[in-house]
Formats: sequence, structure tokens, C-alpha cells
Amino acid sequence: MQLDHATIVTADLDTARRFFVDVVGLTQGARPPFSVGGYWLYANGRPVIHLVEATVPGTSVRAAPRIDHIAFRLESAAEWQALLARLRATGVAYQTAQVPPMGPQEAAMQIFVALAPGVVVEFVTALHHAQP
Repeated sequence: MQLDHATIVTADLDTARRFFVDVVGLTQGARPPFSVGGYWLYANGRPVIHLVEATVPGTSVRAAPRIDHIAFRLESAAEWQALLARLRATGVAYQTAQVPPMGPQEAAMQIFVALAPGVVVEFVTALHHAQP
């Protein structure tokens, strides 16, 4: 089994689309003609992020239970450095955290971006990929 996609419902479709295309590096692709607006964003030929236009007003209160965030794993130092360059070039704010090693799992580096209230995107890579 593998994760098929994540759906993000937002009142600001264009900002979310620009983030995932311009910063994350996904591509906008075909989407069925649903009755609400949205975008399907692709990685490696698969639609992995579904953006859906919010049809009811949002709230700033975080509901529980909820899905807290989605995460993308970057497998090389080149991917990691390219992501950092795009974040800086677009002025997107982010926070970093280091995950210590655990058993056979090596240390990792994380980047967290708060895309909108209640919507967090994480990027993670092996710590050695994140070293300059």
C-alpha cells in the first residue's frame, strides 16, 4: 500500500497552486470536471495533491481530530538545495528541525511551511543531504 494523494480545501486556490508548482516543483495537470473548482498537481506522472475550492467560510480555530500535515521526502542533496533556493527566491517563510537517529534510521532534516491556517507542508531528507 502507498499514499495516493492529499486533498487540501482552501479559499485561496491560486496561492496554494503557486506554492506547490513554483516552490515544491509539482506540475499542474488534468483534473476531472467536478462541480467545484480546483487543481490536480502531479509528481512523477501521478496526481498527488488535490486542491479544492472551499465552499464554506473557513475558521482560524484548528479542529481536532484533523490531519496535521503532509510530507514530501527528498532523496538527494541536489533536490534539497533546489527546494531551499526556491523557498528563498519566492520569500516563503519556513522553519527547520533536525530529527535524531533512531536505531537503523539515520538522522534527518525537516523543513516546515505553514501554507495557510491549519495547512502545514513538511519536507524531509537524510541529514547528510542537507549539509552544505
